Amino acid sequence: MPLVDMPLEKLLAYEGRNPRPADFDAYWERAIAEMKAVDPQIELRPSEFQVPFAECFDLYFTGVKGARIYAKYIRPKHSSAPHPAIVQFHGYSGNSGDWSDKVQYAALGYSFFSMDCRGQGGLSEDVGGMKGTTLRGHIVRGLDDHPDQLLFRDIFLDTAQLAGIAMSMPEVNAERVGAMGGSQGGALTIACAALEPRIKRLAPVYPFLSDYKRVWEMDLAKDAYQELKDFFRRHDPQHKREEEVFTKLGYIDIQNLAGRIQGEVMMAVGLADTVCPPSTQFAAYNKIKSPKSYELYPDFGHEGLPGFNDKTLQFMLGL
Repeated sequence: MPLVDMPLEKLLAYEGRNPRPADFDAYWERAIAEMKAVDPQIELRPSEFQVPFAECFDLYFTGVKGARIYAKYIRPKHSSAPHPAIVQFHGYSGNSGDWSDKVQYAALGYSFFSMDCRGQGGLSEDVGGMKGTTLRGHIVRGLDDHPDQLLFRDIFLDTAQLAGIAMSMPEVNAERVGAMGGSQGGALTIACAALEPRIKRLAPVYPFLSDYKRVWEMDLAKDAYQELKDFFRRHDPQHKREEEVFTKLGYIDIQNLAGRIQGEVMMAVGLADTVCPPSTQFAAYNKIKSPKSYELYPDFGHEGLPGFNDKTLQFMLGL
């Protein structure tokens, strides 16, 4: 078995390295209250893409700080209401992707929502407004400002808001909603279920945005985490602010949110992953208190994991 991190027995006991801010819970309660105070101004527009057995919509809603957020929405035409639903999140810098790989859930009688993260490769807005660097990285956006200006705070809230919108649809059973995604999408799946605890089932794949200090200490601040190295090189070359920086990142560290999850979790991990090291993923997994299981791929890294899409579909049928 390739070993790029820790043996499995140590992974299953690992509790993470990144600091947790003392006011973490108050921070997120304040953020949730801000989200709930927003008028989402939901807009549904029929999409150009359509299939015989479902209706496909471009969905727009207003998130925190006034950004308009986009999601694909597919609902079955011939399904008894209320029925289950899935919310899906994409990888870092990408977008919600094609419609054609989502309609399978509508064929099963599920509504399906797939969100574009603000400011990345899709149609959702990044309205800006924070002080400090805006060079590339979303992880470091807002590090030079108040913690409420961290961009991933707003993206995490967008996921919970979308889940709440899905649950409010008359055709959806709010008690039968799942969440899924890989890499950044895996992180957002965990954040979504933490901030919207009615999520019943979640299937994160090698989640990103966890245990930043561990990534740094493994010298893996590259690829998706490259902006951590860039931030220090450009803005704190002697690491005088290192404790402050990692503590502030703790607000948007999914391991600190994972204990809020109430739904059932099935997580996939590639033990040869050098993009999102397995220990950082287990830092989050080990804090989940609800029913949970993991699927290991010993010879795989940050790549397609054979068979896991099928496992996910079967898992979501439990909704």
